Amino acid sequence: MTELTLADVQAAAERIAGVAHRTPVLTSRTLNERVGAEVFLKAENFQRIGAFKFRGAFNAISRLSPEQLAAGVVAYSSGNHAQAVALAAKLAGTTAVNLMPTDSPPTKLAATRGYGAEVVTYDRYSQDRAVLANQLAEERGLTLIPPYDHYDVMAGQGTVALELIEDVGPLGALLVPIGGGGLIAGCATAASALSPGIRVIGVEPAAGDDTARSLKAGERVEIGVPRTIADGQAIASPGELTFPIVQRLVDGIELVTDDEIRAAMKFAFERLKIVVEPSGASALAALLTGRIRNLPDRVGVVLSGGNVGLERWLELLGRS
Repeated sequence: MTELTLADVQAAAERIAGVAHRTPVLTSRTLNERVGAEVFLKAENFQRIGAFKFRGAFNAISRLSPEQLAAGVVAYSSGNHAQAVALAAKLAGTTAVNLMPTDSPPTKLAATRGYGAEVVTYDRYSQDRAVLANQLAEERGLTLIPPYDHYDVMAGQGTVALELIEDVGPLGALLVPIGGGGLIAGCATAASALSPGIRVIGVEPAAGDDTARSLKAGERVEIGVPRTIADGQAIASPGELTFPIVQRLVDGIELVTDDEIRAAMKFAFERLKIVVEPSGASALAALLTGRIRNLPDRVGVVLSGGNVGLERWLELLGRS
């Protein structure tokens, strides 16, 4: 595969049907009144492993050959993709090795091990995770399942927007968190085909604006690993495969501060009665700031995950 199409996303939807959850779409009259639009929230915090990542991981692993499955897979991730690969590998009857930062949230480390994966840790600020993962793959004969820079992974993530538009109809705008770009690449591919004229808006932490800088420069820019509470979006550079899709289909990038992400997490808890992790709240945070101009009447927002432990959630929201 050398490009991503709606047909790829639809094929992924067939593969994950009955395995991945078809997550609910939430609405809030309070939110609608606050932003002046009808908002549809795709709640991927209710997905298996607590985040959208299961979709892409399962789609990719389900396409491996019997020989590849017998040998096992390897992945690198701060947590959600690691959990997704661990569970998908278990369901596919294979084994997984996950390379994770030493400062990954303890709940994500524990969950990844709980799904039966081997965890190898590294220092995200001084070591290159892609290099380490490729070394592990070569040494052990494993198949690498990257967190975003893989067409089957992107196709699986695109089922988020596919389901949302199937369930609620055409949208004027779709807000999607950006880390490496796999989620927004897949969602933009599906949304632009199913809802012509839609504005796809990516959301990044202000401290991790690699995609915004890259779009401005017209090429991939590396910023160094950002320090942000949104660990799932702490990426130094957009993906090699995801970035051209983002260039072509994404209409703009909105940046949010860690404090704005905290406010969105609080809003989600108090008004929507759900828990979302920092990365999962970033797109909602962008909407709540009121900085997005000319908001259309119907807006989709991806709540990408909810993997945050109670102690960390209380710490982030300033409570002891």
